[in-house]
Amino acid sequence: MPALSFQSVSKIYPAKQAGAAAFKALDQVSFDVEEGEFFGLLGPNGAGKTTLISTLAGLSRPTSGRVLVHGHDVQTDYAAARRLLGVVPQELVFDPFFTVRESLRIQSGYFGVKKNDAWIDELLDSLGLADKAGANMRQLSGGMKRRVLVAQALVHKPRVIVLDEPTAGVDVELRQTLWQFIAKLNKQGHTVLLTTHYLEEAEALCGRIAMLKRGQLLALERTSD
Repeated sequence: MPALSFQSVSKIYPAKQAGAAAFKALDQVSFDVEEGEFFGLLGPNGAGKTTLISTLAGLSRPTSGRVLVHGHDVQTDYAAARRLLGVVPQELVFDPFFTVRESLRIQSGYFGVKKNDAWIDELLDSLGLADKAGANMRQLSGGMKRRVLVAQALVHKPRVIVLDEPTAGVDVELRQTLWQFIAKLNKQGHTVLLTTHYLEEAEALCGRIAMLKRGQLLALERTSD
């Protein structure tokens, strides 16, 4: 059973005004990501990468088609599907009322994970956040907030990690720290789906790559090919 299965997924946004054409963000996209893979999803801006991830995460409903996470349909069996997923979004989303550690404890609670401090400490240390654990989220730089987003996505130890352009606009140190940690998790058996505009990242990390353009899957090959 694949870790992720996209089956003829289409997403069509209706025309905003009379006489305008509907916008097809995804057009019959089908591919599987096998368990334990480090899989890359490439394409120009507007190709449909984030729309595809939004359907996977349950933030957007596909117009047609199915998305499965380890066999669980993200619409009809959404609770089980989301427990298996950890998504790092493209946008910086944070709660300004809590410290870094409090945010991670609350995120653990969303998934029913209790007594998670040992794993939270490991995440903080691995992502260079240990000295920021007591800092309010509002006090952090953009790069530090990005690290917290990664920690939040990993706090419930998901089997599938989804990274939507996680290193866009961040410094070299964070990029290297993040990739070392994610590569380590991948070696431990976690499946990773990465979208990126940095081709060297995809080439160095991903075993297979899919290419999207205008909502269509143009290529799906091993990275070496």
